[in-house]
Amino acid sequence: MAAFDPWDPAFVADPYPAYAGLRERGRVHYFEPTGQWLVPRHADVSALLRDRRLGRTYRHRFSHEEFGRTPPPPEHEPFHTLNDHGMLDLEPPDHTRIRRLVSKAFTPRTVERLQPYVRDLAGRLVDRLVATGGGDLLTDVAEPLPVAVIAEMLGIPESDRAPLRPWSAAICGMYELHPSEETAARAVRASVEFSDYLRGLIAARRADPGDDLVSGLIAAHDGDDDRLTEQEMISTCVLLLNAGHEATVNATVNGWHALFGNPGQLAALRADHSLVPTAVEELMRYDTPLQLFERWVLDDIEIDGTTIPRGAEIALLFGSANHDPAVFAEPGRLDLARRDNPHISFSAGLHYCIGAPLARIELAASLTALLERAPTLTLAAEPERKPTFVIRGLRGLHVEA
Repeated sequence: MAAFDPWDPAFVADPYPAYAGLRERGRVHYFEPTGQWLVPRHADVSALLRDRRLGRTYRHRFSHEEFGRTPPPPEHEPFHTLNDHGMLDLEPPDHTRIRRLVSKAFTPRTVERLQPYVRDLAGRLVDRLVATGGGDLLTDVAEPLPVAVIAEMLGIPESDRAPLRPWSAAICGMYELHPSEETAARAVRASVEFSDYLRGLIAARRADPGDDLVSGLIAAHDGDDDRLTEQEMISTCVLLLNAGHEATVNATVNGWHALFGNPGQLAALRADHSLVPTAVEELMRYDTPLQLFERWVLDDIEIDGTTIPRGAEIALLFGSANHDPAVFAEPGRLDLARRDNPHISFSAGLHYCIGAPLARIELAASLTALLERAPTLTLAAEPERKPTFVIRGLRGLHVEA
């Protein structure tokens, strides 16, 4: 188990050999430093994402004490209030109700209507990058595109958008393994500030509804009483922003880093832009932006003869599952034409990413714009990887155009 070390920079730089070792040694492994059961194989990860004996939360069935867990510190309460009312961290019946109501506002038609805006914005961002001869692909294209798109959907004015990415980054720091007290303090501050901002925005939309997602969430209901509470609306907006751009940002820079490291595949893509749809899926698989997703064991389960008791926590290793040779031929090879590609980068089951269609539109738009408008894009300097493991990304990606 020495090879699996999420705090080791060498592991963070390339976790995939360690994953191969885990898969070879068995279907489940107990990892003492985090007290989690690691599940590395695709078939198990896929099945457990759909297994109702596991949950993103246990609070719908047990108290902290009944579940053998210590309640979070009171000073972390603003983060947990925000996080625990979002559908990603809820189970039925609350998850079912909130997802149904959010789906009434976040429709395929709403997402499809954004396509021209996404393509136009991607083109303008790339044109600006080319005009300056290059820059940081992370800050110049990968970040501003999805942040602007989700802000546009929510109806957040351009003048108010600057804090969105810092708030998101601070909150997402809490999803790493064993976050520090400094990380928690930043997340709490961001949770308070973001919630206060959205509370004001919701009040403004109640008084003067518009053609935006916040207005749609206010209007969404089933019957007379089944509406989202204000806290549920706030948590939903934060979740849509955080999940709606963190994965896209990191998939973009991880993807281009992979392309620069595989010049034959990049040349094939530049020669045939019809590969973009399969390229998006392969880049999401090849260097997965979300490496690990946790589940609580609500009822005892057995994996390969090992009983995992109620109260335990399971770490589903998405990055490992996406490199499982039992599912993917030559998983360590980047193949932009790969057709049989059941990656689980968007999760599965009832927590399947509601924003997956939008993420695919954004990734395809930025990839296409860069291929068309920056056809000679090259890597200017080898990037530094972020020290985080769960959310996998780069500190920057400097390019010449």
